[in-house]
Amino acid sequence: QVQLVESGGGLVQAGGSLRLSCAASGINFATKAMGWYRQAPGKQRELVAAITSDGNLNYADSVKGRFTISRDNTKNTVYLQMNSLKPEDTAVYYCRSSRYGITMDYGYWGQGTQVTVSS
Repeated sequence: QVQLVESGGGLVQAGGSLRLSCAASGINFATKAMGWYRQAPGKQRELVAAITSDGNLNYADSVKGRFTISRDNTKNTVYLQMNSLKPEDTAVYYCRSSRYGITMDYGYWGQGTQVTVSS
């Protein structure tokens, strides 16, 4: 029913760029807060960036100035533009949608897409 389908991950050299996409279905997309999380091996899953239904933005300090989250409600898609990538950005990146409210305490996860940044 609810699907978050991610694309755009891959292998990139340090300093390069990637653009992740998350296409949502089975939800009223325009009313949801959307976000990108990442998890590196042996580490906790962490919030990278989030965008609310009214466009309010939130970024992890580690990616401010390098990553940009955006959404296109006509396409039910949220994006993460990642520039100036660093090896420490290497992780599995997950798309998330809120379920009941504006926060993502309860929500849905995408399957995750691998981002690997080589030095």
